[in-house]
Amino acid sequence: MQITCPKCKAVFSAAGALSPDGSITAACPQCSTHFGVYLAAEDPFHDTMNDDVVTPDAWPAAGTDGKKPADGRRAGPRGPHDILKTSFGYDRFRPHQLEIIEHVVAGRDVFVLMPTGSGKSICYQIPAMIRQGVAVVVSPLIALMQDQVQALHQNGVRAAFLNSSLTAQAARSVEQKALSGDIDLLYVAPERLTTPHCIGFLKQLHLALFAIDEAHCVSQWGHDFRPEYLGIAGVTRQFRQVPRIALTATADPQTRRGILANLELEKAECFVSSFDRPNIRYRVGLKNNDKQQLLAFLQDAHPGSAGIVYVRTRKRAEAIARWLDERGVPALPYHAGLDQTTRFDHQKRFLNEEGLVMVATIAFGMGIDKPDVRFVAHLDLPASVEAYYQETGRAGRDGLPADAWMVYSLADVVAMRKMLELSEGDERFKHTQIKKLEALLGYAETVTCRRQVLLDYFGQPGSAACGNCDTCLEPVQTWDGTIAAQMALSCVYRTGQRFGAAYLADVLMGRTTDRIQRFGHHRIKTFGVGRDYSAAQWRSVFRQLAASGLLSVNLSDISGFRLTDKSWTVLKGEQTLELRKDPLPLQVPKQPKTAKRATPGQLPAASLPLWEKLRELRLAIARDQGIPPFVVFHDSTLMAMAQAMPATREQLLQIPGIGEKKAERYGAQFINVIQRCSDDRHACSVKGE
Repeated sequence: MQITCPKCKAVFSAAGALSPDGSITAACPQCSTHFGVYLAAEDPFHDTMNDDVVTPDAWPAAGTDGKKPADGRRAGPRGPHDILKTSFGYDRFRPHQLEIIEHVVAGRDVFVLMPTGSGKSICYQIPAMIRQGVAVVVSPLIALMQDQVQALHQNGVRAAFLNSSLTAQAARSVEQKALSGDIDLLYVAPERLTTPHCIGFLKQLHLALFAIDEAHCVSQWGHDFRPEYLGIAGVTRQFRQVPRIALTATADPQTRRGILANLELEKAECFVSSFDRPNIRYRVGLKNNDKQQLLAFLQDAHPGSAGIVYVRTRKRAEAIARWLDERGVPALPYHAGLDQTTRFDHQKRFLNEEGLVMVATIAFGMGIDKPDVRFVAHLDLPASVEAYYQETGRAGRDGLPADAWMVYSLADVVAMRKMLELSEGDERFKHTQIKKLEALLGYAETVTCRRQVLLDYFGQPGSAACGNCDTCLEPVQTWDGTIAAQMALSCVYRTGQRFGAAYLADVLMGRTTDRIQRFGHHRIKTFGVGRDYSAAQWRSVFRQLAASGLLSVNLSDISGFRLTDKSWTVLKGEQTLELRKDPLPLQVPKQPKTAKRATPGQLPAASLPLWEKLRELRLAIARDQGIPPFVVFHDSTLMAMAQAMPATREQLLQIPGIGEKKAERYGAQFINVIQRCSDDRHACSVKGE
């Protein structure tokens, strides 16, 4: 194989054994430069070592002398494993990552479906560092671009973004750097990508690849459809030789088909990872003074932890945030009604500060790359399993234990059904969205393992019970609710299909209220037939009937329940019904607890003083640079440091998450703290670094 030296441009023959990552080592006979040449596993050199010329380092941009490297590869000094270790600080790839990287490096289109926290970004970042030219990453949010570029800079990767936060002069500077070959990854918003100026600019570059992040935004069946994503295919179509990789964390089969069709990726290789997030514990309960329930959950399970609380309305987001703050839990609201400056400030504080709770509508969260979110709580039902999975997936991105906690009520079920049935869209769209809501309600009402229900929904059936959700840890009992359901459905029908659960329960229990007498419902056959059940039991029956689609919501001015086509199979005795016995509502502590700082449960007590000192140093470095602490090091990396106590740079490089650049930047400071604490582990009396 003929190789051109990247330094003196001498052409010489090279041969040698391939390393595990598909590279060979070469040395120029003219100038003695040593470098590596990466070859994809499918490369013909593996078998033939033919006489094609491979030129390491930078080829000229398209439009200068017209040359292109073989298969678009940059025959640079490193392969995937080397980049993973030296730039990102990890020894091994996660499932599918290496295979995806090799496909993209070889110039093939790829669709990637991986859960949040499983390492999707690596799948395009490493190919961008291997392939020749600039990788264009389409990302929907300014904050996401900024966070990823900051993190890449910390790892010594050449990255930049183009979005509306830049001045015209700053944007021109970024474009010039890209044209000069000084950028490997360029993050662009979809609305900018489709402009004539941006398309013209891209045509001046040699492009390494297109990465479409949050790809579910292109499908109208997804939970976060964004019309501007529909223009992406019109741009990539103009660069047919440039490989594309589309990535998302959440997509059911219908949404996947929409992604592949709208991005013109029907022939792409598809990689679907397990949807399981084993570090997340799923809990769902019934509302009983939800604010107090939330406070009890935070005080008991996550004092001093960062987390997200999702609510349905803007007004509720502000009220809950204010209420928590007044009770000693630092909290901020976030919703689309806040002005841009306030939203940016609140988001920045959430990323940069530790132990802050964000109370938000669905406007917050996509692309929030904060790894140490220890919980996601829902005080109101989300619209679908996809939305729930995406939102809860923002917890525990670092792989450490986290909670997905939700409370709901019959009122939530009614409100969500009414909102969807009154929403814009044709009947097919409404039908699809209602089916998705019913799947979520089925998840909430399940008596089986919640993780099994989630995995089955996303097409991953057959998993064993997880042992890490409420229904596994505290099994729910069931009862034959067929007769009770028939009573309830008959009562709905005989009262005119216009009343809610409270009124219907009074009729069934035989209560002669003024209202019941005024309507004459004390004379119907179902009056008093349900005296054996309490009002709470009847509310449970109506909630479960509504959740399972056996009752729907009356959309007239007089809200109430009405029968559905499915109701009649139960009324006629053609279907039996198993209902769950509702567990006692989550209890509220009688006395509020004093919040304490969160500590990792996996660390031995002897390591906790060092852990705190390492956190203090990380926070000081982050504040000095104006970046989030997790961009310096993740909690999992600090935990590994606190346990391994590395004393040298070489030992530090064995800690997951520490690459060459971070070891160079921060190694001496952290080793110094570790050394001082090791001299007296019990006192650990180090002054702030």
